[in-house]
Amino acid sequence: MRKLLLLGCLILSITAFAIDRQPNADYQARRQALAKKTGGLIVLFAPVEAPDEVYGFRQENNFYYLSGLTIPGAALLIHPATEASADTPAVPYAEILFLPVRNLIQEKWMGPKLGPENPDAPRITGFARVADIATLPSEVEKFLGGRHPTIYTDVPSSGRTSASSAPLAFLERTNSFLHFEDVKPMIASLRMLKDAGEMALIRKAVDASVAAHFAAFKAVKPGVAEFEISALMQYEWSRRGCERPAYAPIVGSGFYSTVLHSSENTNTMQSGDVVVIDAAGEYSMYASDITRTLPIDGHFTPRQREIYDIVLGAQQAAIDAFQSGKSMLAGDSENSLDKVARDYINSHGKDLHGKPLGMYFIHLLGHYVGLDVHDAGDYKAPLGPGVVFTIEPGIYIPEEKIGVRIEDDFYVDSIGKLIKLSAALPSKAVDVENAMAGK
Repeated sequence: MRKLLLLGCLILSITAFAIDRQPNADYQARRQALAKKTGGLIVLFAPVEAPDEVYGFRQENNFYYLSGLTIPGAALLIHPATEASADTPAVPYAEILFLPVRNLIQEKWMGPKLGPENPDAPRITGFARVADIATLPSEVEKFLGGRHPTIYTDVPSSGRTSASSAPLAFLERTNSFLHFEDVKPMIASLRMLKDAGEMALIRKAVDASVAAHFAAFKAVKPGVAEFEISALMQYEWSRRGCERPAYAPIVGSGFYSTVLHSSENTNTMQSGDVVVIDAAGEYSMYASDITRTLPIDGHFTPRQREIYDIVLGAQQAAIDAFQSGKSMLAGDSENSLDKVARDYINSHGKDLHGKPLGMYFIHLLGHYVGLDVHDAGDYKAPLGPGVVFTIEPGIYIPEEKIGVRIEDDFYVDSIGKLIKLSAALPSKAVDVENAMAGK
């Protein structure tokens, strides 16, 4: 019997994580940092697992960032330490993880879960206290104080939903003075700066995705379907530990190379065209994002090469202009990397009518990367140590059936140096052609 109990605990420990995970102390440090930012009570709920979760459950990013847990239907409560005042006693820092009671019938369908009755739950999760989620209302009430009590939670924006809205509705019916404050911007400011553990996971996502792109380099040929390339790449990054694509893979050839998010991937690649491959994997919840443009014949035509080199030049101009703590992704100021790349494109090359090519660069230069492929962050904030982002200029000319995008992932290290995480994947035109030829 003892062996069976130990086996059961082991299974539950594995099921609780199932992916690479940082030490519990890292997640607790984030919870404590958030508590200092809010200065008030924080309550967050994880989404519940649908009875027919045929596409698989994925934890909500903010909940995962603070807990490192993929358990559906869980909740967490965080309260900062507060000093005593004239009419209220001091309150020490507190955090509680709430778990649903195990449903053995549901587990036959969805697999075993970690429940609050498990005596090892605090050690496994890193929360000093783990409780039955049925006790959450009474625990919340204990921490609500003041005439106008505030709960920091994931207040949904207009037209959106939140995993916390329905569970917290009971409080609105019992406390007319209750006020909900959106905690997402405060979590976003923390998520902008990646710690060493996060960087290790992002690097694994990038490395697996680079390997997938190398496989695509060798497989792209006239007569090959776009979905074949997509399938090959998903196989390659999956076998290296990625649990899913970071976003819907984009393999767009010919005219569809000029369509930014052409993810149907149903066309057959034709001789003389280029193909834009924007595809990358997600490793242990962390995304990567890489794009390359390939000549389907294995060699760029002179016009394709001209456009390609302008895009690559724009990316390099942005890289060269980067200054830690000063440069920003977007904006019109001289510190905007987007402006640097856009100015480069406008001053190099023309379309068939003699007009500058800037009008064909129809998106921003880059975005933050993390738990989301388009991660939370202020695009006009200085890019300093700990920030991960893409640089991805593009030119898309439907009239010529030429679309070119080159996208790489970058990281600002502790001394402010810009590190190209996807540097192992060729980006110069001649190097791309050699890689396609197996050289």
